[in-house]
Amino acid sequence: MTNQRSQAEIVRKSLKRRYRKERRFRLYGILAIFIALASLFILFADIISKGHTGFVKTTITLDVSLDSGLMYLDDPTDKDQWSNADFKAPILAALQAQVPEAAGAAEKRELGRFLGTFADSEIRNLLTKNPELLNTTQTIEFPTHDRVSVYVKHADNPRYSIKLSEQQQRWVDELVQKGIIDTSFNDVLFSRGDSREPANAGVLGAIVGSLLTMLVTLAISFPVGIAAAVYLEEFAPQNKLTDFIEVNINNLAAVPSIIFGLLGLAVFINLFGMPRSVPVVGGLVLALMTLPTIIISSRAAIKSVPPSIREAAEGVGASKMQVVLHHVVPLAMPGMLTGSIIGMAQALGETAPLLLIGMVAFIVDVPDGLFSSATVLPVQIYLWASSSEQGFVELASAAIMVLLTFMIIMNALAIWLRKRLERRW
Repeated sequence: MTNQRSQAEIVRKSLKRRYRKERRFRLYGILAIFIALASLFILFADIISKGHTGFVKTTITLDVSLDSGLMYLDDPTDKDQWSNADFKAPILAALQAQVPEAAGAAEKRELGRFLGTFADSEIRNLLTKNPELLNTTQTIEFPTHDRVSVYVKHADNPRYSIKLSEQQQRWVDELVQKGIIDTSFNDVLFSRGDSREPANAGVLGAIVGSLLTMLVTLAISFPVGIAAAVYLEEFAPQNKLTDFIEVNINNLAAVPSIIFGLLGLAVFINLFGMPRSVPVVGGLVLALMTLPTIIISSRAAIKSVPPSIREAAEGVGASKMQVVLHHVVPLAMPGMLTGSIIGMAQALGETAPLLLIGMVAFIVDVPDGLFSSATVLPVQIYLWASSSEQGFVELASAAIMVLLTFMIIMNALAIWLRKRLERRW
């Protein structure tokens, strides 16, 4: 009886220890999830706090008198006068009318620094399209200089250094109160390419370049990856050669992305003489990098199809090709699509291989084809983040938010396709 009680006590203690270990393990799991979510929250909070002002532009609206005498432009049809015309003079005159205390030459120079570098281009373009507006007064909106924009949006933020003098700050405050300097949604960010000035810089060129590059990547990697996976899983004989191929595919999936950039530089540019900084070369490089991921995920999807499906198809007289194309591939397609989209999302965020093939170039124009000079979103973020102007800091964070939005959409699409197309058996 005593032995039975002692044994029962030993069992109870053993169960208590086991339950304690299980509770600790669950606690560790919950703690790990909490740390991961907290890190993700901190990351997104930091990006949003720095980048939300990138979606806001600072402008100055003036009633500009397009006086031909002030601009030294008597005849709009005379091309020689256009090259010597002073298109900034009427803007400065309109700005000085709002700040009459800026009477001296030095004060006028300080006031002129409120305008962006390309303010006179607004007048030039306006008169080029509408020469009949000469000697009229027009209400025109101009982007402010980066220093003014930083002061208006971040005057109370110690992370930003204000580079305006006290007198300039007072003038800006007066113009803000009058409603002449104002902030609004930054439509320039989504309507223009890159620029040397933050107020005129946009991500449209990088977005179009990314889409063209991803189009080339998808057109090459998806059919080649699916075909390779189907052959290796369904048709290839099991021998040393196929084992060697499988090992190398797995190894390629772990190769650093910059190696593929070196490969693209050596083969596509140096050997084949293809141009630098074009979407077709970037797409070829990213396709090579994405292929192993697509092949591995597609083979896993094919393996998940039950053998009974193949046996049933063969039992009714289907050939090997018919079994694969009519039964195995359609059932494995959800997994194939999921792996392909995740691989494409990974390629969308790559920077290192594209830097080596020249897609780090300063591109102002929006690309209009696969062989047009272009950049991509990750490279654009890299260029802005390494710039010295403070305005590019918030633009870089805003571009990160745009890139994350694209990646979240692609991953959500992968989940939706998997749920929509998967079949249970």
